[in-house]
Amino acid sequence: MGVFCDGEFSFSSNYSFACSQDLRFSKHVHDNVHGNIYLDPLFLKFIDTEQFQRLRDLKQLGMAHMVYPGAVHSRFEHSLGVYWLAGEAVHKLKAQQGLELGIDRFDMQTVKLAGLLHDIGHGPFSHLFEREFLPKVLKGSEWSHEQMSVEMVDDIIDEHHIDMDDETVKQAKEMILASSKYATNKGIREKCFLYDIVANGRNGIDVDKFDYIVRDCRACGLGCNFQFERLMESMRVMGNEICYRAKDYLTIHKLFSTRADLYRTVYTHAKVRAIELMVVDALVGANGYLQIASYIQDPSQYWKLDDTIIKTIETAPDQELKESRELILRIRRRDLYQFCNEYAVPKDKVENFKEVTAQDIVCSQTNGGVTLREEDVVVSNVRIDLTRGRHNPLESIKFFEDYNSDEKFSISDDRISHLLPTFYQDMIVRVYSKKPELVGAVSDAFENFQLKTYGIKTQVHATPERKRQRI
Repeated sequence: MGVFCDGEFSFSSNYSFACSQDLRFSKHVHDNVHGNIYLDPLFLKFIDTEQFQRLRDLKQLGMAHMVYPGAVHSRFEHSLGVYWLAGEAVHKLKAQQGLELGIDRFDMQTVKLAGLLHDIGHGPFSHLFEREFLPKVLKGSEWSHEQMSVEMVDDIIDEHHIDMDDETVKQAKEMILASSKYATNKGIREKCFLYDIVANGRNGIDVDKFDYIVRDCRACGLGCNFQFERLMESMRVMGNEICYRAKDYLTIHKLFSTRADLYRTVYTHAKVRAIELMVVDALVGANGYLQIASYIQDPSQYWKLDDTIIKTIETAPDQELKESRELILRIRRRDLYQFCNEYAVPKDKVENFKEVTAQDIVCSQTNGGVTLREEDVVVSNVRIDLTRGRHNPLESIKFFEDYNSDEKFSISDDRISHLLPTFYQDMIVRVYSKKPELVGAVSDAFENFQLKTYGIKTQVHATPERKRQRI
């Protein structure tokens, strides 16, 4: 295929690159999702640092590889993928609407930098570190990996004396925070659409999802018929907002439904969650001695914390780590917390749902025999949605009829296929027993809790341990 060049950008096959950038000075790596990825010298200055290389030791899916053996990909390749797609997205907008939008080299550099560094502040074991470990050891903690990412950007620049325009850095950090509660200047920026490319807080369509959905499906051996290329080819900026062709609404719905499927079958898989709950307990048990949580206080030290903390605990001889060591050994030997049962919260109860606790289950025990304690039970409250809670994600997305149209609009529910869901959120409560011999007692208490709360109970998943207790 020939190459088209408008003097600044070229497009070859499915990919584009800067004509003004001599590729002899770029480095390229072959990615198993996107093919050849070209890394400009400026961005190599960030990649070739200990802070960014740390991402190689952060598995993208945390402990999911214990159930899906292929899920060993890291945040390193994901970050390169988002960098590449962020560049592709802004290049395509430049090619299609360059004069109209005023996209310049500064914008392209900023978006690509945000894509490259958006996950630089992620903690060990996917989201487990910030959502489950830190709240247990730092009461009221509001720490987020997005906020740490922007701190790490400053630390890398200072530590490695990277010469970069201050405004580029400032806007890249704002783009990293764009979908978080720390986002600033929402909706009042001159080129607001650029802030939706990497982390879209407006409607959830961004290149971060494009990469991890395809990458995670491939790593786990799952099929993925979501085609992000179709959306990137047809997107158009209207009124400072990225809009999509109306006929592509099913492709967009596939983006969100595939993400929800990944949450249900991989990210929150019952066995994966059992292992993650054990890892949390191991980290909490080791925190007092290893001061794991203290790493978040200093970005210059934070880069030293990664998934290898588990190996540190596992191999350390210190008596203070004995209980945590034993938990990790149980994971190695597949002696996991036992899944007892689960139930889906009724649709009419989801909005006012209050998270179920171990205390709720223990207090629901009515029969004699073994007396349960809170430390014997673990409850996992799993929320799965299409990114917009109980609402249809298509409602927050703007569409256009065709390329001759100047009008953008939302697609209402009555225009959507009746085969699509009318309810967009599941709340699932799962209960685990930390000891195999207590599975029956925990399951009975969980049934009692459901009867007391909703007047119904689910079919018990009878494990071998529970069957033996009933014989």
